[in-house]
Amino acid sequence: MGCAMRETARALVEASILEQDPHATVEALHTGVFLRFYGHEFDPETRAKILVAIEMAACPVTR
Repeated sequence: MGCAMRETARALVEASILEQDPHATVEALHTGVFLRFYGHEFDPETRAKILVAIEMAACPVTR
């Protein structure tokens, strides 16, 4: 039941982000979800590092 509630909350946040920007990228969705759920729990420096990691995870590695 807890997992279903979390997934519902995530779906609502993603819908809110897409309502504001219908062309939001997957990276923007991940960033928005992180900021809304956890952004307030980190100091600005740590939050910035996490956002960079989210951005890098969204970029495919090419060789």
